[in-house]
Amino acid sequence: MQTTEHKLRQNSLGVSDIVFFVVAAAAPLGATLGAAPAVFAIGGPSAPGLYLTASIILMLFAIGFAAMSRFVVSAGGVAELVKVGIGKPFGNAASGIAILAYICMLIGIFGAFAAFNSEAFKNFAGIELTWQVSAVLAVLVVGTFGYLDVNISAKVLGVLMILEVLILVIFDVAVLIKSDSSAITFINLLPTDFSTPGLGVAFMFAFACFVGFESTTIYGEEAKKPHKTIPKATYIAIALIGIFYTITTWCLGIAYNGSDIQAAAGADLVNFVFNVNTKYVGVWSTSLMQILAVTSLFAVLLSFHNALCRYLFSLSRSGFLFKKLSVVHSKHSTPHNASTALSAITLIIIVAFMVADADPINSLYMWMVALGTLGILVLQTMGSIAVIAYFKKTRQGHFWQGLVAPVLGGSGLFAVVLLAISNFQDLSGAKSGLASQLPWLVLVAAVVGTLNGIRKPKRLANNGNPAST
Repeated sequence: MQTTEHKLRQNSLGVSDIVFFVVAAAAPLGATLGAAPAVFAIGGPSAPGLYLTASIILMLFAIGFAAMSRFVVSAGGVAELVKVGIGKPFGNAASGIAILAYICMLIGIFGAFAAFNSEAFKNFAGIELTWQVSAVLAVLVVGTFGYLDVNISAKVLGVLMILEVLILVIFDVAVLIKSDSSAITFINLLPTDFSTPGLGVAFMFAFACFVGFESTTIYGEEAKKPHKTIPKATYIAIALIGIFYTITTWCLGIAYNGSDIQAAAGADLVNFVFNVNTKYVGVWSTSLMQILAVTSLFAVLLSFHNALCRYLFSLSRSGFLFKKLSVVHSKHSTPHNASTALSAITLIIIVAFMVADADPINSLYMWMVALGTLGILVLQTMGSIAVIAYFKKTRQGHFWQGLVAPVLGGSGLFAVVLLAISNFQDLSGAKSGLASQLPWLVLVAAVVGTLNGIRKPKRLANNGNPAST
């Protein structure tokens, strides 16, 4: 039996709350300003088609993923589904990969936030704030939110997400209203030949924008009617993210009609979106967009921190990690020990980059997010296999949900994993040295996770078990 010491607050999150967490992790504005220019610079006019293709693959994965989440409710996320579907050794390997992937994503985004935040303080307040100071302050603030009631984080994320989506919707509408009808074409929404040189890298950048949607299951124990809430939140999150990115990149293509969009993106990645936003909406909107870019990245940090805290909490409760990480706050019912530990780990690694005099974008952000994206794609691929295995054993799922959709989605994800590995140096910017060998850490994490699962302490029974059904 679980004691309240090892249980999260039940019935505290609705569909909208979970969707806010997940969509915020996708950073609609941050990804549009950061990743979309790179996709256009490498993939050219076919960028909207790449986002649409990524949406379809992930939706196919989500069909089986959401169906299985009706039967397995746990804060362990995809790793728990893998353990239930394929077996404990694979679940332990997935746990190791999940910890590596989410910590890397979190640390990388701290680097991006620090750089953008310092630049914003300089431009709007005239204050010289180093990226190092911005990073440390961000770690402390995010850690505090992770310590408090999860509903506080949900409300903050909801407000920030609505603002960043709204500013881009204004841009989309302005482009469609002001553009000549001859410029509005749907040809760029069609999938392109993925064998084109560099297109694999562009496809990877598009997939990176979706990272985090699989965290819906992490909030299963805190959700109201989780057997219905989690699947619904998963579908809504994927649909919103996919539709939003596809439409916005499509509108960017229309805005640059008549010019070489690939050259324009490659020449000025930073101002690629800002330039046409100023043209179609106005300077006021671009200034607001620059501020919201910082809050968008903060929302990502808060979302990933909360998700990873629950991963650590669940793994601790199952005996995979230290028992103290599974203790929840007596008042807020949050995994506060996991939050504190995660903040400490994050700070130590970021300080290590500081000591090495690393660049917050080219090193901290690019390296860590590339590795984190690869890890999560591997995790999702394992999740597809787990769905197929689970429904084959239990015979509870429909043919479409339990076999066809996960096979199609899993095949697509496996192909993307191969693309990520073969194009990792271009994706991360790490052309040589140890940084270029970072993909091997995914395998190391899987091996360490497997070995750690074998040597679980005998006191496991006193540590509580994941709440799965």
